[in-house]
Amino acid sequence: MAEFNFYHSIEVRYGDLDPQGHVNNARFLTYMEQARIEYIRRLGLWNGGSFQDIGIILADIQVSFRAPILFGMQVLTGVRISRLGSKSLVMDYRLVDAQTGQEFAAGSSVIVTYDYPSERTIPIPDSWRKVIAEFEGLSLDS
Repeated sequence: MAEFNFYHSIEVRYGDLDPQGHVNNARFLTYMEQARIEYIRRLGLWNGGSFQDIGIILADIQVSFRAPILFGMQVLTGVRISRLGSKSLVMDYRLVDAQTGQEFAAGSSVIVTYDYPSERTIPIPDSWRKVIAEFEGLSLDS
């Protein structure tokens, strides 16, 4: 798997655990969401106002679980955009142990640019394309 330019640190909370003593599978999605929002903020694509101002909607997500996450572990969640379409983009995720680098999970999601007031998809803004392509080293021609 290619490297990620962005990682967000996640602290495992006691409430994240299931009865088996490891992080519940649903929390992996929450960790990805938390990292996704921080990635968007880091790139300056959202200023922290209303979530309807972000202009994105989650269309699809998949996760491959590799190893359990236990209480007390420090998780780094990598996020990158690997593809820019006309109205959607693909975000990849990688959850790893901050101490050992062991991979806990990998995943990807399809994010659609969306205008909430009109309830319609919209093209990815050119300003976003430029920032994302520069940060990720993507070509704007693809």
